[in-house]
Amino acid sequence: MSQYYQVGDQVLWNPSNGVSALFMRSAHALAPETGLPTGLGPMRSDECQIDLEAFAAFVSALVERYERSNHPVLHALMEGFIATALVLVQRGGAELVRSERVDGDGWRDVQVSGPATRLPGGGTAGRWAELSARYARSMPR
Repeated sequence: MSQYYQVGDQVLWNPSNGVSALFMRSAHALAPETGLPTGLGPMRSDECQIDLEAFAAFVSALVERYERSNHPVLHALMEGFIATALVLVQRGGAELVRSERVDGDGWRDVQVSGPATRLPGGGTAGRWAELSARYARSMPR
């Protein structure tokens, strides 16, 4: 059996029940790190509706949290969820708007969109693009 993550009628991902349950639990476990709602609706009849705007904001905040830290265990705990979530954001056609510190002088807004969901300006941009592309190949719709 499997479950569907979708925006309206557009299916973004169709994982097995076990993978889906772990993804949902991970989202809820990481939510306090952002102070934002996950954007993931409840699983009803094996379908989860995603509020794409809220989900993109949540994922963006997680990426920022990840990039503010150099703790390897924190990175390891967050990395798989973020890469998976980036695939969903990309498939939904959403844009991430991130605030990013520039040389300690202040903040700048960076819009992230496009087929590769590349994250400009950070040292991890290429890594996120690589990870999300690898994950996307193993995420059935």
